[in-house]
Amino acid sequence: MLPELDKDGFLANLDDWSPDVAHLLAEQEAITLTDEHWEIIHALQDFYREYEISPAMRPLSKYLKQTLGPEKSGSIYLMTLFPGSPAKLAAKIAGLPRPENCL
Repeated sequence: MLPELDKDGFLANLDDWSPDVAHLLAEQEAITLTDEHWEIIHALQDFYREYEISPAMRPLSKYLKQTLGPEKSGSIYLMTLFPGSPAKLAAKIAGLPRPENCL
């Protein structure tokens, strides 16, 4: 069962996140989490711990390029994993707040 969500479907309390919750949030978006998804999720969580903000697409890509390499930082790659708005959707599944610059 999912914990409480805000009006945009993000966790109301970030401490409610767990891998099981991530799977439930991903299911709502018709995503089956793979190792590639988890790699991005963990990188996003690392970014959040370091900067205390959920990154929009450009800072996310830059961070992923530095941490995971250029092949895993491009918008096309991220769109295949998190369709639509990758930064927003990945943040939601990672249990982070909505990135401020994402529609």
